[in-house]
Order: sequence, then structure tokens, then C-alpha cells
Amino acid sequence: MSCSKPVSSSMLLSTLPFTLLSILVVNLTRNEFKMSDTSLISQIDADLKQAMRDKDETTKLALRSLKSAITEAQKTDAAHTLSEAEVQQILLKAAKQRRDSIAEYEKGNRPDLAASEAAELAVLERYLPRQLTEAEIEVVVRAIIAETGASSAQDLNKVMPVAVQRTRGQADGRSVNQVVRRLLSA
Repeated sequence: MSCSKPVSSSMLLSTLPFTLLSILVVNLTRNEFKMSDTSLISQIDADLKQAMRDKDETTKLALRSLKSAITEAQKTDAAHTLSEAEVQQILLKAAKQRRDSIAEYEKGNRPDLAASEAAELAVLERYLPRQLTEAEIEVVVRAIIAETGASSAQDLNKVMPVAVQRTRGQADGRSVNQVVRRLLSA
């Protein structure tokens, strides 16, 4: 019977062949990268669990839909964890879909479905940054018009890309477009 002495992790690692060691390091790195989580996703998960406990169907439906969209986006590139900005984009897209649905349901004289979508939109808006008011959008657009030297509706192509970039995540593109058109036609 042989008595073996304790083996430290550094001794063990030094005895592993280089290729096996590199595979181990790469796998550990990948797993840590996949496990890293953004605070927004964590908050959505926590709120979804709370909605399930509270039996809040509207919140549960809205957050499950959002989680599904996030999961779908993560599946496109399995080695890539979504950044906070990418999750925000998914959230903005979901909110825009709700706004469009509300408009369509109201046009189709379906106030019950419009109310349901509006309730889900209210849930999603909790996770969005504060949206700019029309007056705030106007201030931003006026500054852009002054910077670009735009003077007529023909200069819309100069102003819109900059305006959309500066208000990204804080204002709907449709609202920005309406303000730009109104200011350039005046």
C-alpha cells in the first residue's frame, strides 16, 4: 500500500498536457461568459417570478413574451451574451409592437383587446428609459437643424439620421419624424 501525498491544484495543472489545459481554460471561459447576466435581464426574471407568485396575469404575459424575445435573440449567437443595449432594443421593439397593436385594435373597434395591449405596454414601459416629451424632442431637433444648416423639408435626410441617433431609446422614431417634418416645413 503506497501512501500518496496531497496534490495541490497548481501541481495538478502543471502535470496536465498543454492541449488539455488550454481546452479546460477555454471551456471555463465560455461557461463564465454565458453565465454572465445583465442587470435588466435579472430584474425581468425577478419580476416575472413575483408576478407568478402574485398571480398577476397581465404582468406575467408581458414578461413571458419579453423573455421569449430575449431568448430568441440569444439563440442566434449562442456564444454571445446580450448586452444591456441589446436587451433595451428588444424591449423597445416589444413596446413598439404593443403600440402598433393598440392602434390597430382601436381602428378595428376592439377596445377590449386594445386595453389588454395597453396594460402589457404599461408593464414593458417600467423597464424603458423615460421617454422624451414632444417639447424635449423639439429642443433636440432644433439644435440638430442649427448644426446641419437644414432649412426646408428637402433637408429631411440631413436631420433625421442624427435626430434618431440622439433620441434612440428615448423617443419613438415616428414622433421624432413628425417633429422634424413640422419644424422643417415651418
